Formats: sequence, structure tokens, C-alpha cells
Amino acid sequence: MKEKTIFELIHSMDQVTNHLIIQWNKMFNESLGISHILVLAHLKENGKSRPSDIARALGLTPPTLTHLSEKLVQKKLATRLVDDNDRRIIYLTITDKGLDLIKKAQEEGKTLRKNLFEKLTDEERQQLLSIYGKLNDSIRK
Repeated sequence: MKEKTIFELIHSMDQVTNHLIIQWNKMFNESLGISHILVLAHLKENGKSRPSDIARALGLTPPTLTHLSEKLVQKKLATRLVDDNDRRIIYLTITDKGLDLIKKAQEEGKTLRKNLFEKLTDEERQQLLSIYGKLNDSIRK
């Protein structure tokens, strides 16, 4: 059997990821991308946050975060708060509407994962989790 090159491996991983993104966008139908949901999830998990901190945590550029947050504020999924002690500092915080949307996104995500990963055996799912865990650990070092 021919050994796959690193490029074939990356391409194969990209194909699965792209398929998941396309399927999720079709299911979710909220005119928001996955990056918007990641920002909301960050706010849910961490509470009010400075946009620069969110950008750093999610691996986004500050201008990208500005664009994403503008849409979230427009849709009333997040709000901007000014720091009481230093009016130059702005925070983003999630709204109740944003929390409801996160819940919906998570439910849709569960359905998507179930549909994809049910094709794998329990052992294969555990191997995949182990492999991705190992890769993620090596990236963080």
C-alpha cells in the first residue's frame, strides 16, 4: 500500500472539515458562520472579554474579530460594554439571545457529528479522539 504524503493527509483532513462546515451551514440557517459561533461560545465560557483577548484565544486577527463582533452586536447576540474605570477599554458580552443561539448551534452540531461519526466503530472513534488529542497537545507546546 502506498504511503500517503503529508500533503495528501492535510488535504484529506481539509476535505472532512470543509464537508462539516458546508453541512453545518446548511443545517444552521442563521446567516452566521462558525467563527461567529466560536466568538459566542468564548463569551459564554469566559464571560465579558476584550476583543483582543478573544482574537488571541481563537487565533483570529483583531480586524476579523471587529467584523465578527459587529454582526453579533447588530443581531443582538452580543453587546459592547465600556469599562467603568477606563472608557478606552471595551468588552463584549453575550446576551440571552446569544445564549439561546449557542444552545441551538450545539444541538445542530450534535446531529451533524452523529451523522458523520456513526459510520465509525466505537474503537475507531476512540482512536480518532486519541490522535486529535495528541496532535492538539503537540501544537500547544
